[in-house]
Amino acid sequence: MKSTITVRDVDPGDKSWLKREARQVGVSMEEFVRRLIREKREQSRRRPKPSEAFRRYFGPDNGIELPPPPRYPYRPVEFSDESKA
Repeated sequence: MKSTITVRDVDPGDKSWLKREARQVGVSMEEFVRRLIREKREQSRRRPKPSEAFRRYFGPDNGIELPPPPRYPYRPVEFSDESKA
């Protein structure tokens, strides 16, 4: 499935940079932009999640054992037997 994106009001300096970079790589501006988008998408996938960063600095390798995440985000309700009191 093909899709089209139109970008208007591109700064002339940005456009000339894009042309120059695409020419140096030996591809069209269109292909160069595709590669930039793909590269950025891959970088964002590799970006660690906050929990992973926390574990890296404070996890078991650094002397702190993290408890497993709770199964439910709330405490279960406990009922007391008032007849025994």
